[in-house]
Amino acid sequence: MKRVIISTLCLCVVVLTASAQFKMSEGSRKVATTVAIIENMYVDKVDDGKLAEDAVKALLDKLDPHSTYISPEEVKDMNEPLEGNFDGIGISFNLLTDTLYVIEALPGGPSEKVGLRAGDKILYVNDTLIAGVKKSTKDVMSRLKGPKGTIVNVKVLRRGINELLDFRIVRDKIPIYSIDATYMVDKNTGYIRIIRFGATTSKEFHEALAKLKTQGLENLILDLEYNGGGYMAPAIDISDDFLDKGKLIVYTEGSRQPRRDELSTAKGVFEKGKLVIMINEGSASASEILSGAVQDWDRGVIVGRRSFGKGLVQRQIPLPDESMIRLTVARYYTPTGRSIQKPYTKGDLTSYNLDVIDRYNKGEMMHADSIHFPDSLKYTTLLNHRTVYGGGGIMPDYFVPADTSFATDYYKKIWIKSLTLKIAYSEADNHRNDILARYPTSSDFYQKYTVSQEILDKLIAAGKDENIEYDEEGFNKSKDTFIMQIKAYIGRDIYDTETMVKVLNDDSETFKKAYEIIKNDKLYNGLLKGK
Repeated sequence: MKRVIISTLCLCVVVLTASAQFKMSEGSRKVATTVAIIENMYVDKVDDGKLAEDAVKALLDKLDPHSTYISPEEVKDMNEPLEGNFDGIGISFNLLTDTLYVIEALPGGPSEKVGLRAGDKILYVNDTLIAGVKKSTKDVMSRLKGPKGTIVNVKVLRRGINELLDFRIVRDKIPIYSIDATYMVDKNTGYIRIIRFGATTSKEFHEALAKLKTQGLENLILDLEYNGGGYMAPAIDISDDFLDKGKLIVYTEGSRQPRRDELSTAKGVFEKGKLVIMINEGSASASEILSGAVQDWDRGVIVGRRSFGKGLVQRQIPLPDESMIRLTVARYYTPTGRSIQKPYTKGDLTSYNLDVIDRYNKGEMMHADSIHFPDSLKYTTLLNHRTVYGGGGIMPDYFVPADTSFATDYYKKIWIKSLTLKIAYSEADNHRNDILARYPTSSDFYQKYTVSQEILDKLIAAGKDENIEYDEEGFNKSKDTFIMQIKAYIGRDIYDTETMVKVLNDDSETFKKAYEIIKNDKLYNGLLKGK
């Protein structure tokens, strides 16, 4: 009896402590009481931490698709891409055929300082073999990353040298960038691709825009395709750059959160000039805030396909063991009052996550008229009074269907085995010096390099080595895509990611339409006026 009384007193302390921080309902106390009773009275020994973790996960699973539990390890991994840096050795790499290939030793980083080069193959990390032993990317990264100032020793195989090379690398802060391509398409049209919204995005954008202005920028194509979002603040900052003072950019509101408005200021650095934004089904959250603000104020033209539809505001709340819960507390609304969030059924994550596949099956990726919005979701833009729709994602002003004509069965088999990537890396590795001698700059490569028939024959042979039967008709339908991908990967491996993006854009129907619109005043202005 004495032990039961003590347990009950402990339980009261738990409930009272939680009540001091948050108002607890009868239901909340019921859950806390149940967990405490199990911990103190259950017949078998239980893992208290695992029990609590499972209970938290079960509770959050019954809410919305974006309220989640994050373990202490996941918290660390999650923050790195958004905070703008991590501690490591400063390389970008690919794992191909169980071997780590260095794509780039980042300029000024610790690997570049000791002499690591693109094309090197890292076989050992701190005397542990990582090649040919089926290590995962996560496992390899965990060996290369570590606190600033610590040392990692690697053994490298370099083409043309028989013995392994030893490198002693002192780990340092490695920047993670939000923008991976900034270039002039023509003498007055610039292009910027933002791949995530993180702590450094606003600074990077201003630097990119300033660079393009020195080169004659008047009009801008902003690429947000497959940008899944990130921090809200830089999306607001960049929206501010496009809008003059006093414009509503976005507001948030929840049943327990008062409305909060975000307004533009007078500091905009691109308030004039034509603006086209590229989006698709992979553009979410912060990308949708920016696109929605530009569309609602008729500031620019949105091109592509309907965005993902992630418009729930999460607050990250730390728990005592350095884990956290990410809890939805409000919704995002565009300036016209449109909700960005697509519909969901509480507790049904499967259908929510498969929504993009469902759109494809319904024909939405191919035909704009497959998308049906009820009149209740109809809104009017704030300057030109065009009709736009809410209820899930941003519908573009100009729809560009997904191009799947190249995706033959033969192409899919080659793609699944990453053979275009492997052939491109082999060409870069074997002929790096020859390519650089013939094409000294990225611009030379982009304008003049062609993928030879000999390289395509190597791709076919690589397919046969993987038991992929050669299909002449399928190959010919996919040939242009094979050529484009191989050139793009070679460009990235020898020069930089921007070279790859330029090559890929030449084959992108969305990019080609964005460029056509921005160069045609009648088409651009007509779309802004809803004609």
